[in-house]
Amino acid sequence: MEKYRRVMLKLSGEALAGKNGRGYDEAVVKGIAEQVRTSVLAGVEIGIVTGGGNYWRGRTSEAISRPKADQIGMLATVMNCIYVSEIFRTEGMKTAVLSPFQCGGMTELFSVDRADQYLKSGTVVFFAGGTGHPFFSTDTGTALMAAEIGADVILLAKSIDGVYTADPKLDPGARRYDRISMQEMVEKKLGVIDLTASVLCMENRIPLAVFDLNQKNSIADAMQGKINGTVVTVD
Repeated sequence: MEKYRRVMLKLSGEALAGKNGRGYDEAVVKGIAEQVRTSVLAGVEIGIVTGGGNYWRGRTSEAISRPKADQIGMLATVMNCIYVSEIFRTEGMKTAVLSPFQCGGMTELFSVDRADQYLKSGTVVFFAGGTGHPFFSTDTGTALMAAEIGADVILLAKSIDGVYTADPKLDPGARRYDRISMQEMVEKKLGVIDLTASVLCMENRIPLAVFDLNQKNSIADAMQGKINGTVVTVD
């Protein structure tokens, strides 16, 4: 069982919404906060990226260009990071929200040195706003930030308990992988993360762990190297 020093946790916007489907489920977010706090107290340095799907999912109208649609999505992740950060603070953690563009006094401008100092001090760092550019997903933003801060692993807390040979909702015979290489995952087009993010992970040798957010203590366990899901290797 591998122990992680520094991790990047990716939370989907849909996960934050819980059964509500939109906005936030405060009980779900508090549950995440309690698990992260356990890991902070154990000495794990934690960065977090959130998706924006609880508010905005891609281009919804031909009247909106792709760059503008992506900008709206970036701002949705800023809102999510601010919200989750505040819930974490109520659980006794120190937090910081960094973004690649200015948001007045709401976030701090990202720099590797600033992020590193916060992480070393036991502060949970939220990376909001993706890459700051259109045409890049939050998957790619997660991989990029993980590479910049030297994360040992990217933890993907999802609504499914790992990587499957096919969509288990559509194929009852779909089989879950315990381990799979990033290269095989790309070749089989399993769609866990996008191609750009996969290449970044392979080039920087950052493995993934995919597990079910809704399983009890799944985040706390994953941060201690206990993965009840799929490990995606880069060896």
